[in-house]
Amino acid sequence: MKVAIIVSTYNRIDALNAVLSALSQQTGVTAADWEVLVADDGSGPATRQCIESWQQRFPCRLDHVWHEDTGFRLAAIRNLSVGRTRADYLVFLDGDCMPFPDFVAQHRALAEHGWFVAGNRVLLSERFTPELLASPTPAAPIHWNPLQWLAARYGGKANRGWPWLRLSLSQMRKRRPTRWQVLKGCNIGVWRHDFLAVDGFDEAFSGWGHEDSDFAIRLIRAGLKLKDGRFAVPVLHLWHKENDRSQQPENQRRLQATLNGKHTRAERGLSQYANPGTRG
Repeated sequence: MKVAIIVSTYNRIDALNAVLSALSQQTGVTAADWEVLVADDGSGPATRQCIESWQQRFPCRLDHVWHEDTGFRLAAIRNLSVGRTRADYLVFLDGDCMPFPDFVAQHRALAEHGWFVAGNRVLLSERFTPELLASPTPAAPIHWNPLQWLAARYGGKANRGWPWLRLSLSQMRKRRPTRWQVLKGCNIGVWRHDFLAVDGFDEAFSGWGHEDSDFAIRLIRAGLKLKDGRFAVPVLHLWHKENDRSQQPENQRRLQATLNGKHTRAERGLSQYANPGTRG
């Protein structure tokens, strides 16, 4: 089973550099097991230069998928990125979320036919994030020990002190198989064939908000069940200012239409492109 990590980004080189640094330190996998595609929503040349510098020393294939900047089009660049890989399993990761060294291996272990995975995140504070990104080792927290994490939690650097803890949880991960609300777009695992079956993310959602919820609802309606990835695949979310939410009311309306509807396929999904899901 090959895994593609699809990392979305837009003009935030310091965060992307930290995320690629964390991804470069993955353990328990070989180069043949995984690959990374940076889904670039129209960033400038500096992002391309950052990716090119990592390509020379990355432990697996690292690709850069770019489209023109015509506004917030996260769903579109993610769909395009899926079209550039033939991996069996897809993991969607935001470009400001640092994974732990076992992230890819744990997602591989959680992957189960008939299920998709909702990962979780730990929030790093507004005060600590710029300090960390300015350091020579911005991915250092992925190696912190339990005492360091407790100190970070009570020192105001993070909102949780247990991201290092790994629990099997077994069947408890399946206790909320239709609870789409727990899914966050920054950390999702899904089989490629299931992604294609619902035609990917819906690009009718314009601007920030709710395209991830729409995706989860359509997967569940198509017969998939949601598996909880807590204590297995956490990521460290670097603080940033709130995104422009001017399109949120319209996207909320679209989400409500999805909830009221019966469709499983995206209104404007991956199939609008030539030969969807076969490039790469």
